[in-house]
Amino acid sequence: MHFEVPKVPMHSFKDFAKHYLMIVLSILTALGLEAWIEHTHHLHAAESASAQIDEELRATLADVRSSITTNEGRFRPMRELDTAIAKDIHDGLPTATINQHIQAHKDDFRLSLNWPAFASQAWDVAVANQSASWIDPAKLRQYSAAYADLRDASSWMTHDSTITLDAPHMSTLRTRINLGMQVDPVEYLAVLRQMINTAGETQSHLKQLEDHLVKAIPAEAGKAQG
Repeated sequence: MHFEVPKVPMHSFKDFAKHYLMIVLSILTALGLEAWIEHTHHLHAAESASAQIDEELRATLADVRSSITTNEGRFRPMRELDTAIAKDIHDGLPTATINQHIQAHKDDFRLSLNWPAFASQAWDVAVANQSASWIDPAKLRQYSAAYADLRDASSWMTHDSTITLDAPHMSTLRTRINLGMQVDPVEYLAVLRQMINTAGETQSHLKQLEDHLVKAIPAEAGKAQG
């Protein structure tokens, strides 16, 4: 800030006091105006960042819900196949007969997971330009938790989602079945249940993520409470 001090003659202490008070008031007014402008800028930046983050999280939530619905449709045939083959085994049907049933439903013996892509550009920009620091602390904590959940879910999908699945064994069984060869029904059922468990864990993570995202988006949280 630059102040041009007026050059006026001062003939008494009263004149000096008036002149001094005018300078002080001018400085305080300028500082107050500058603080108000900075506050307004921060407020607008925070509102803009929040709007973009909300939009990004809503899009992610929609993708998560779409994946849950898609996966449920894909997993249903596997569960039905598990029930049918388990019944065949309990009923003591011959291996050849059970293999006929396996061949008839060979297309259902596959694990196809739908996993959404998680965007974080709006959050990354808000952190990079520091507008995130001007967002309301409570809302900021919700955003931070939501994106942390997204990172954790991505890490789980990348590293741990198939930890209980014997993928080479599954591939071998699929090859034998596709070639029309017989497989051991119990062995087949064991791998099928590994696939079902993996699918169930995936759905569980997606549903948990859905709940967390709903809490991070004010409008969605309002719908959930209503």
